[in-house]
Amino acid sequence: MSILISVIMSVKNGEKYLNQSIESILNQSYKNFEFLICDDGSSDNSLSIINNYSLKDSRIKLIKNKKSIGLTKSLNRLIKLSKGEVIARQDADDISTVDRFTTQINLYRKGKKIITARANIINSKKSKPRFSYFVPNKIIIKRKNCFVHGTLFINKQILIDNNCYDEEFYYSQDYKLFSDLLEKGYKINTIFKTLYSVRNEGNISSLKKDEQKYFADLVKQRQI
Repeated sequence: MSILISVIMSVKNGEKYLNQSIESILNQSYKNFEFLICDDGSSDNSLSIINNYSLKDSRIKLIKNKKSIGLTKSLNRLIKLSKGEVIARQDADDISTVDRFTTQINLYRKGKKIITARANIINSKKSKPRFSYFVPNKIIIKRKNCFVHGTLFINKQILIDNNCYDEEFYYSQDYKLFSDLLEKGYKINTIFKTLYSVRNEGNISSLKKDEQKYFADLVKQRQI
């Protein structure tokens, strides 16, 4: 029986790359998914773009926040509205390879319930993560977030059992989630193959470095 995947994406003024990101999901070789996209108070054409796609493809579910509530709360809202057995993340300015879900679902069926993958950095020869595939997760998570959030593929019940994303963390919510999961004994399986492309300019990590660092430091302090 085909497993339903719930893809979750939160968008805030992401019109520049939103078409590419959405289409990279719609073009997946694995077809059994719903695509929940939350517009978090965009002031550009993001809402219109999402709406146009939703009219063409019934797998897209548009959710609109009455006012901006931030990424963490938006993701939690989407998780609660989702119907799939699996939650898959996708960022609004990144791109998934066409075989991403097929590759991840095959590993999921073998009992791997939390899966991430390596990613290319767009317009760069670099890739990320560099270490999580080779080094035990618990060693490096105490120093840095070694996982690409956009590649997360996780059993929904695991998220529910662990209260989803910690809403105290407006930024670095993914680092907190990964850290908490490892602390509770879950194994995060990283696929060596690159299944994703990320942008390192104009995203939250580049625009909100100080804020990201502040919340990342909080994660590290709680591990001591």
